[in-house]
Amino acid sequence: MAGGEQEALRRRLRLLVAYLGTPFHGFALQPGVPTVAGVLSEAIGQVLRYPVELTCAGRTDAGVHAWGQVVSLDVAIGADLERLQRSLNMMLGPTVVVRDAAWAPEGFDARRSALSRTYRYRISCSRWPDPFRAATTWHVGRPLDLRSMQAASDPLLGEHDFASFCHAAKIRAAKMGAAKMGAAKMGAAKVKAPENSPPSLVRRVLAAEWSDLGGEQLLFEIRAASFCQQMVRSVVGALVEVGAGRKKAGEMMGIMAAKDRSVAGSVAPPHGLCLWEVEYPHD
Repeated sequence: MAGGEQEALRRRLRLLVAYLGTPFHGFALQPGVPTVAGVLSEAIGQVLRYPVELTCAGRTDAGVHAWGQVVSLDVAIGADLERLQRSLNMMLGPTVVVRDAAWAPEGFDARRSALSRTYRYRISCSRWPDPFRAATTWHVGRPLDLRSMQAASDPLLGEHDFASFCHAAKIRAAKMGAAKMGAAKMGAAKVKAPENSPPSLVRRVLAAEWSDLGGEQLLFEIRAASFCQQMVRSVVGALVEVGAGRKKAGEMMGIMAAKDRSVAGSVAPPHGLCLWEVEYPHD
């Protein structure tokens, strides 16, 4: 079979990717700045000698890391996956590493097929920062009340509107969309109803738990069907304020009910956050 004919016959490929997010402006392609999708798609194109389009399970923000990012793409049916993985890791490692490359089931989509995403956030309470953990751990530099932080995490479980913990731009878009739809339903003149529903900020959290790793190191793990932008970092920021005594654990329900980003407090820095795992039906 000729090379062009073989390239025309495509099959869905699934990559399991880990990366240090520090040098990147997030996963998604952005013109003029380095992104994970940018360097990964360019490297794959160099190895396979034709362009590819990537779909990821979670569009991590600038500076956020991943251990279990999943990427799907279509490649020629005769592609040598072992050679592809080896070549990519030689070109991109150790900052970006393909942990696994395998053919995906028919219809697989890294984003739409996912059942849940798990994020982990690491915090150091030690007096002085550890240079060997600085790139992946938020150094708070003071003791935190772990029991209070866990108590404040419990109300997160279940399905809620997380507007208080989402990026302000997303909240404005949701409110504007809802206002337009309401006006359209009332028959307001000169208001065109949007083609799509406004973006929902309702999310279903399946697990939210703190762990003491020892050595004044804390770990927060949260699992949900999906997350809105900056949701995990905003939640961690609020929980750390509880642990530091600036907020009470009982205030969390009120913060969520307010649906107001300003009441939740500061956003935790990106370098402590890691996309840890993505779950799929066939797994």
